[in-house]
Amino acid sequence: MLDLDGTLYVGDEPVAGAREAIERLRRSGLMLRYVTNTTRMPRRAVVERMRALGFVAEEKEVFTPAWAASRLIGGRSCLALVDESLHEDLGGARLTEDSPEVVLVGDLGEEFTYSRLDAAFRCLMEGAKLVALQKNRYWQNSGGLSLDAGPFVAALEYASGKEAVVVGKPEESFFRIALEDMGLGANGVAMVGDDAEADVAGAKRAGLSGIQVRTGKWRPGGDVGEADLVLESVADLPEALEGEG
Repeated sequence: MLDLDGTLYVGDEPVAGAREAIERLRRSGLMLRYVTNTTRMPRRAVVERMRALGFVAEEKEVFTPAWAASRLIGGRSCLALVDESLHEDLGGARLTEDSPEVVLVGDLGEEFTYSRLDAAFRCLMEGAKLVALQKNRYWQNSGGLSLDAGPFVAALEYASGKEAVVVGKPEESFFRIALEDMGLGANGVAMVGDDAEADVAGAKRAGLSGIQVRTGKWRPGGDVGEADLVLESVADLPEALEGEG
């Protein structure tokens, strides 16, 4: 499993040697999956971006929180408080505002209005389950720090007395669903990423191997936690795996 932003590319620039490394891994016969926590971009758009940067990828190889949520929700009815672009990734879920079985919360930004949150609260009180794509408290944009989805998920939890099922890294459920899709056991899979908590520690808690790269979020002196392997970048991954046997 490979993280994207910060691992394969940073912004609109591929990490030096990353494209060649991925091609080498593909030729080796390893199963590859691309794992991202984006909640504003469907898998189709993720693949389009990867291809524009020179990476070979198929939609079925991309794992996102919305994809994981669709696996949890299945064909149940769902009130989706997520960016509209993600609707295409929700699979067989029946989107409705009328007595849904699941309330799904993602990143809506300024669309988190009182009326929408109040409607979600009422659905929860009527018996709906609460699922969150992530619970980040805030994020950095051009204007400074802004509220992320986490505070709104917390508000619904507090008001309804229900605890959200959270999907996406570093949740163990995310990695478990991904492993089921791959048809592999945790001891046969490694997660490669620049985020010591979301990528490495999250994977380790789920029983996978964790590989830390010193690109993206990495800073000199940064904590590598319990990483099984630390690399300067993903460009070093093929040789490192060969060396590890």
